[in-house]
Amino acid sequence: MLNLSRYQWTVLLAAWLGWGFDIFDGLLFNYVAPNCVPTLLGLTIGSPAAKTATLFWTGVLTSVLLLGWAAGGVIFGQMADRIGRSKTLLLTMITYALGTTCCAFVPNIWFLMACRILASLGIGGEWAAGAAMVAEVVPEKSRVEAGALLYTSASFGLLLATFVNFQVAGVFFPNNPEVSWRYVFLSGLIPAAVAFIVRSFVKEPERWQKEASKTRPPRLSELFNVRNFPLTRSGFLMALTALLTWWSCNAFIPVIVTGLAQTAASTRGLSHSATLALVEHWKVIATNSFNLGGLIGTLLTIPAAKYWGRKKMFSIYFFFSSIAVFVTFGLPLPPEVRLYLYFAIGITVFGVFGSFTYYLPELFPTRLRATGAGFCYNIGRVVAAIGPFLVGAIASQGNALNSSLHVLFWIGFIPLLGLAFMPWVIETKGQILVD
Repeated sequence: MLNLSRYQWTVLLAAWLGWGFDIFDGLLFNYVAPNCVPTLLGLTIGSPAAKTATLFWTGVLTSVLLLGWAAGGVIFGQMADRIGRSKTLLLTMITYALGTTCCAFVPNIWFLMACRILASLGIGGEWAAGAAMVAEVVPEKSRVEAGALLYTSASFGLLLATFVNFQVAGVFFPNNPEVSWRYVFLSGLIPAAVAFIVRSFVKEPERWQKEASKTRPPRLSELFNVRNFPLTRSGFLMALTALLTWWSCNAFIPVIVTGLAQTAASTRGLSHSATLALVEHWKVIATNSFNLGGLIGTLLTIPAAKYWGRKKMFSIYFFFSSIAVFVTFGLPLPPEVRLYLYFAIGITVFGVFGSFTYYLPELFPTRLRATGAGFCYNIGRVVAAIGPFLVGAIASQGNALNSSLHVLFWIGFIPLLGLAFMPWVIETKGQILVD
């Protein structure tokens, strides 16, 4: 049991909703890209030119999202240490809700990119404020459980994004894909309403108020001084490994699934409408498999971190992440089997992120907590942005499905690289939160 007070549960719920809607807004584009990109470029949906353009622009826009996400994490991370956690949480939720909603009204691909950049700033900043707030409010003995529970909202965000896309594109507008994607983006308004409700119930953590009143505002350069650099390096290397793997695998679930479904539909001689229905149905299967695996993997970080420690936990998750990716994308498997193997990728590649919500705040003192955690967790997205771009660029050449599977197979070596970083990882098991 977490043994939290009513207010501590309220804070956890506020951060949980903020991060869940963060993921929801961040991933909506991946679901609508096959319809959105061709429409904005004046191409026929489903045509060879549209498929090639979708692969390329999905890579570009996902990479741009990650760059904005990184910038938002650094900017709002520092802001959370300067003006407070709850105020920053409100600002970030409004920012990404506004950016996502504006995507519904864009006239071309360039306006879409601008709106995604705006959304990405808020998306990147929300995590640092929420994670720091939860770590500082809950009891020491409950920090690991609360942190992992906080990250389960990512599964909620993915599930909600899948549900909204299916209801809009698959139920309400099944024969009007040129318009349906705009209504999907319009659902980005939801987090804005939630943000104002959250702000009315949550106050700044006493631990932060005490430190902020007697110390000068933090500077980003402090993360690289002699005392703090080992902490920054440890958090950055672990987050970078996880981010590169996750974004390369997850960003192209719709592209992989669409290719598998279209190939299967062609073999079965299905009509165009039946093919579209199969694509949407298989998207739900793959995403739910990934989502369920991620939820279980997130919760498994609790016993792994508490009994084995953080370093051994990261090693285990990275090792099995490689195995899951190699098997899913490297073996000659039936398409339905690949869909359900996203469950294994979810447990490992997705699940390891449940640890960052408690591990990164543990590394830094209160006055630098959001700045340090936000930097480590988000700046790696600058490097991770290369992954989706390369996958999109390569997959857009020749056979999209086979090219995508081939590239994603090689992504399986990234977690093995993470194992080589272990000598620089700082163990925080059993340590109290530093003021």
